[in-house]
Amino acid sequence: MSNDNNAQYHDDVVLRLIQFSIFWAIVAMAAGVYLSAELIWPTIDFSQPWLSFGRLRPLHTNGIIFGFGVSALMATAFYSVQRTCHVPLFGHRLAWFCCYGWQLVVLLGGLSLLAGWTSSKEYAELEWPFDIAIAVLWISFGVVFFGTLAIRKIRPIYISNWFYGALIIVIAMLHIVNNLALPVTLDKSYSLYAGAQDAVVQWWYGHNAVGFLLTGGFLGMVYYFLPKQANRPIWSYRLSIVSFWAFTYTYIWAGPHHLHYSAIPEWVQSLGMVMSIILLAPSWATMINGIMTVSGAWQKLRTDPALKFIVLALAFYGLATFEGPMMAIRSVNVVSHFTDWTIGHVHSGALGWNAMITYGTFYFLIPRMAGRELYSTRLANIHFWLALAGTMLYIMAMWAAGVSQGLLWLSIDETGELGFSFTDIMSSMAPYYGLRLIAGLIFLTGTILMAWNLYMTMRGNKPVRVTPPAVDPMYEVKA
Repeated sequence: MSNDNNAQYHDDVVLRLIQFSIFWAIVAMAAGVYLSAELIWPTIDFSQPWLSFGRLRPLHTNGIIFGFGVSALMATAFYSVQRTCHVPLFGHRLAWFCCYGWQLVVLLGGLSLLAGWTSSKEYAELEWPFDIAIAVLWISFGVVFFGTLAIRKIRPIYISNWFYGALIIVIAMLHIVNNLALPVTLDKSYSLYAGAQDAVVQWWYGHNAVGFLLTGGFLGMVYYFLPKQANRPIWSYRLSIVSFWAFTYTYIWAGPHHLHYSAIPEWVQSLGMVMSIILLAPSWATMINGIMTVSGAWQKLRTDPALKFIVLALAFYGLATFEGPMMAIRSVNVVSHFTDWTIGHVHSGALGWNAMITYGTFYFLIPRMAGRELYSTRLANIHFWLALAGTMLYIMAMWAAGVSQGLLWLSIDETGELGFSFTDIMSSMAPYYGLRLIAGLIFLTGTILMAWNLYMTMRGNKPVRVTPPAVDPMYEVKA
């Protein structure tokens, strides 16, 4: 190994982002478990406003998406872009600024939500000072990532970088446009949009935050780490390129399916529904590409927990991306909307897809960064089964609760009146909510086991120093 630090990959910032990601996963999932308990025992907020469901719930979602999710995406983007470009990170100090600056925004933003500062927009609840800070940090993330691409030694740009690049560009656009507002005080602002226009812009942002952050960004993770873990090239590189462009051009139009039966124009609702159904093609093409990539390495599933998580994540990705377009169809949406079915759908993606692929990636990365074997394969396998059990129990409970709610709310008696009151229906949900609480505890337990396992693997070690190899500039990287 070379002793020239400038010629070595900057994996120290990658490790720190992984550590922050795991920390936020535990904190935000614990908040989610507490919220599940509040729906069964409402008095456990102890009449404290900061413990109320309305304040803890955005803390949970922001902690998972921006703390756990974005920290993991930054870590894996920084790790993989160096290796697919054969150069160290551009602007190493700026990468550290992104790392610590992002954690500060997540921490202070979470405290502001507990204090009741909110713009009331889904996935965009933070007030204007935080919005500005997020924009600065996100642009800095882009400078590091695209700067590294610009100085690459490899002429082609590998597919994972296409997805990470789309994540950075589109999320920047969505964040800035959706959060345009007029500040009136330090903790309060008013959106520049009003009424139906505000709703359209919000769900253009909201659904594409799911699309390009919780889907596109994590697909970048899949396309780099799945071939690495399976020790096989992507089954069809051409299919991955076609899927990328189909995904990018289609997903951006799908947001209006959140606004069926609302005041927005019916043609906009129909466009969102049609584009959502078309999304089945690129989504399932990617899932098939991933499954076929690993098809020659099935024997590794018996012994490799990281690969188990990654393959399971692909299965849940296929499930979630089938269910989403189905729920966008008006005749299904009339039953599913505003019910726990939607909560089940979100968590089939969040737990089954986002968390699973991230866990598998961390199990792949940490032993290699530590230069040693995973501390305990047995603990990792226990985590796998806890994660699978928790996810399945959670989504089945919410599917059952949601379908029951939707059908009961549509029931009318012989006089045309609602057959069941809202209070009656919600009071019957306690068994389902009890199952959700158990599922959340199971999943959280697995996450804590992973944290301990990875800590013991890395304990006392710094990231192994890796020097970029010398390559022919025309050489095409295949992961």
